Amino acid sequence: MYELFNSPAYNEAVLQFRRASERLTADDGLEERFELPQRTMVVSCPVRMDDGTIKVFSGYRVQHNQTLGPYKGGIRYHPEVDMGEVAALAMTMTWKCGLAELPFGGAKGGIAVDPGKLSETELERLTRRYTAEILPIIGPSKDIPAPDLGTNPQVMAWIMDTYSMSQGFTVPSVVTGKPILIGGSLGREEATGFGVAYVTEDALARFKKRSEDVKVVIQGFGNVGTFTALKLKDLGIKVVAVSDVSGGIYNPDGLPVDELVEIVRRKGHVTDHHGGERITNDELLTLECDVLIPAALGRVIHKDNAPKLKCGMVVEGANNPTTAEGDDILRERGIPVIPDILANAGGLIVSYFEWVQGLQEYYWSRDVVHDDLKKRMKSTFVRVADYAEREEIPMRLAALVLGIDRVARAKKLRGLYP
Repeated sequence: MYELFNSPAYNEAVLQFRRASERLTADDGLEERFELPQRTMVVSCPVRMDDGTIKVFSGYRVQHNQTLGPYKGGIRYHPEVDMGEVAALAMTMTWKCGLAELPFGGAKGGIAVDPGKLSETELERLTRRYTAEILPIIGPSKDIPAPDLGTNPQVMAWIMDTYSMSQGFTVPSVVTGKPILIGGSLGREEATGFGVAYVTEDALARFKKRSEDVKVVIQGFGNVGTFTALKLKDLGIKVVAVSDVSGGIYNPDGLPVDELVEIVRRKGHVTDHHGGERITNDELLTLECDVLIPAALGRVIHKDNAPKLKCGMVVEGANNPTTAEGDDILRERGIPVIPDILANAGGLIVSYFEWVQGLQEYYWSRDVVHDDLKKRMKSTFVRVADYAEREEIPMRLAALVLGIDRVARAKKLRGLYP
């Protein structure tokens, strides 16, 4: 069955799991059961394009594990989406939910498409068709999708509406990350980036770095990168370089984060700002800095560039931004990595808040959301850092062990059916 998911992303997810599971006492074939997803769905999505032609897109939904609760995970739209990548991300979501002590299991979905090449009406038709195909396996007590790479609150609104029409009544909690007006949560948009910033602040304190002396580099200036930069600015931490698809901009004295965010909000690029030196994304990764935050695509730190990194630590804002080989090189070089399942869990945590608010039909203030998010991110960081220090192991391994252990203990309590 492994051949169904064979890909670099999935193989590395399995490798990371095996490394962590060696430190756990698993029985009843638990290791093999955790390596494979519980359910996968591949769907064909025919869509009538604006010119009248019909184009067929491939879609996926992988449900990895539901031991702790209903499946939870984003839906991404990207040309390179495939079953292996989605399965790897679904597995990672399971451990992330376990680490964050949330009542969810891991899932992920996606469509192989470049959303930038579709009109809004084409994108809506594709989303509704994909939703119709996965309708039997999603729901507020089954599987709750959320935004991911290439999707946004509007896409979640179309999914919610399509699902609700099939039920005959409005079901806000079928998705999270939707617009505020139709049941979204205040604080959800900025949650992932703010969480990355909180963890960065705690990591700097842990490694005894003074915030005012720190230089941070951020690769990726989408949702995660922008809100990370904004919160770091509020915390008094200097951002010296950022990048997007157009390239990067670097100023060792610090960048005007607010101005860059405004440029991006006007559909521009960070390189449209003239307050620094223009650099490539590859050059950005090897800048001398205290903290490097990859906040875009996965697998950007690998065996070829890991030896060249000049950062004091890596904080993973993106999902799976470091390959296993790259991770090994960073460990050998003594560069700590704050792993994705810890660093970027803010979006998942506030998705949980949104799900709860929708079920209760009682909505919280932004301050309540921010305060609870900060408290949970910081307490999780302390648990992972303390365990890593006590066991003398890297942060990634510590986070995985703690997340997997929680799922494994719950699975043992539930037993095997039938």
